[in-house]
Amino acid sequence: MSTLDPVAVFRTEAAECLEAIEAGLLDLTHQLDNKDLVDAVFRGLHTLKGSGAMFGFEALAAFTHHCETAFDRVRKGEVAATSELVAAVLAAQDHMRALVDQPDADHGDTGHKLLAQLQAAVGGKEAAPAASAAIPVTAAVPEASAKKKNSWRIRFSLPANSMANGTNPLGLLDELRDLGECTVRANSSAIPPLDEFTPTELHISWDVTLTSEQDRSAIDDVFIFVLDDMELSVEEISGQAAATAAPVEEKAAPAPVAAASAAPVSPTTVAEFRPVEAVPVKREVPAAVSQAKAAENVRVPAERLDELMDRVGELVIAQSRLSQLASASTDIALRSVSEEIERLSGELRDTMMVLRMVPVATLFSRFRRLVHDLARETGKVIELVTEGESTEVDKTVIERLADPLVHLVRNSIDHGLETPADRLASGKSEAGTVTLSARQAGGEVIISIKDDGRGINRERVRAKAESSGLIQPGQPLSDSELLQLIFAPGFSTAAAITNLSGRGVGMDVVKKTVEALRGAIDIVSVPGQGSEVSLRIPLTLAIIDGLLVRVGSGRYVIPLSAVEECLELSLEEDLRSRGRSFISLRDSLVPFLRLRDLFRTGTKPDVHQKVVVISTGTERVGLVVDQIIGDHQTVIKSMSKLHNNVATFSGATILGDGSVALILDVGHLVAAGQQQEAQLRVAG
Repeated sequence: MSTLDPVAVFRTEAAECLEAIEAGLLDLTHQLDNKDLVDAVFRGLHTLKGSGAMFGFEALAAFTHHCETAFDRVRKGEVAATSELVAAVLAAQDHMRALVDQPDADHGDTGHKLLAQLQAAVGGKEAAPAASAAIPVTAAVPEASAKKKNSWRIRFSLPANSMANGTNPLGLLDELRDLGECTVRANSSAIPPLDEFTPTELHISWDVTLTSEQDRSAIDDVFIFVLDDMELSVEEISGQAAATAAPVEEKAAPAPVAAASAAPVSPTTVAEFRPVEAVPVKREVPAAVSQAKAAENVRVPAERLDELMDRVGELVIAQSRLSQLASASTDIALRSVSEEIERLSGELRDTMMVLRMVPVATLFSRFRRLVHDLARETGKVIELVTEGESTEVDKTVIERLADPLVHLVRNSIDHGLETPADRLASGKSEAGTVTLSARQAGGEVIISIKDDGRGINRERVRAKAESSGLIQPGQPLSDSELLQLIFAPGFSTAAAITNLSGRGVGMDVVKKTVEALRGAIDIVSVPGQGSEVSLRIPLTLAIIDGLLVRVGSGRYVIPLSAVEECLELSLEEDLRSRGRSFISLRDSLVPFLRLRDLFRTGTKPDVHQKVVVISTGTERVGLVVDQIIGDHQTVIKSMSKLHNNVATFSGATILGDGSVALILDVGHLVAAGQQQEAQLRVAG
């Protein structure tokens, strides 16, 4: 049984915490007076600081402390939340990420520069330097002021398994000391006899008297990680009562305290980040309820899901073999078992596919920061709108689409959107809009990037293509073919190379990535109104439902999600359509391709051929096959490097008898059919 590395788990949790902080900061950009957002960012910074100190990331804790202090001043109304402060903490957040990933690396004077920027954003009162060094986290000593000091009596106890879960009670006591004058008394009355004592369990409670200028919320923040499972009582007391209640300083604390604090932390579990709004007083949570909450979600490494997906794929192939044997047998019991296994393997496949699905919100959320930074860099006013964030796609697709979408968004902002002055001059609003949307259509997900900018200048595209030798001068092209030229390697209409674009690399990367995903790209652009680029991507790259067909002596798989209907093509109709390759389908002409001719099988056609009508978007084409064998659960295998340039096929699969069937590339075949139709129309 493998155990989890606590530091690796912390890094994962810290990444999620940093994402939440970034989301809160970006929301705060548009609502600077929103107190809830300020509190949320503060809690995230507090969580990151405390957890970093707990796991030995002292440089991270020290650096984050200053950002936390800045937002604490905003919470208390000492300074106002400004766009400069948000920008400073966003920049600081990138440094925090570096301190998480590479805590021992030399980060130079990056920390000092960022803290100087932060200090300027809060009015120069923020204590700063030396935050990038690995120093203990201590609160800045307040200057002499006329603030009233309050006295508090704090009594708390933690669950017995708190240290095993990564909570260090001595760290909580240190944070209380940072708030002001503090006296502590440890209550060891609950420690069991030695023969029943477990070193990793905690049986000590504490009684603390605190005198501080801080208010109750500062005390609440100390216990923000452990509120759900602990007993906590906080009472405000008068000065005389404080003197009476002041316990003896913990110098003479019983030996079990030291033993408990030295207890090893289990490597299998790590304290979960739980920002909590309210503080319960003497609140007890039953152990069963606490365990149930922890069991609601389980973190599984992605590679384990990939391995499980491979096993399910092998099971589907084996089940296909069993079904083939059962269909050739007269044994009723064997057929019954085969049908049952087919049903179970299908359910297992569907369940596995759901486990691999990830909402595109995880992808879209990355672009809020990108758009924010590009708006500051270009001086443009940009609004990012996201739609269909709940649409789910295979996690592998999400990972591969990140870079192409970055190129498309940067291209829309740099080439598409005008400057505020130009937009106002053309009668548009000052703020340009970039819309990211996702929707499911059959077995595909369509991800669109739309802007309301100037649109694509077709004359410039044609001139650049002719000067680059991509097309001949005056060569006739459809509007779609002309717009597709922007994806050619090295193609760019930018007058000068900038940090954002101009080298002609980004769009080429987009096309190659989408084609590797067996997808397609559609472009629509209206001059003066904007452009929209749509990526059509398969929902999954692992297992699909396919239609198994025969062409000559070979068998091929057509993705079932692309199949609209199947028709019979008699020999007479086939002879009549020679030279035109069209069929009439409900008063519309649909071009078709004879796969037997395309694949050069050298065989005679069957008497009763079939036409499988497939589509992508609004385009349709028919594929003439000799036989439709039936549906087939298709485990997609990649083509070898030798066959990477064969555009007609997108992959291969293993059939039940061990033979290989090639998977047809629907997008390529539809494009070929439409091209054939265009040529026939020109010739006719």
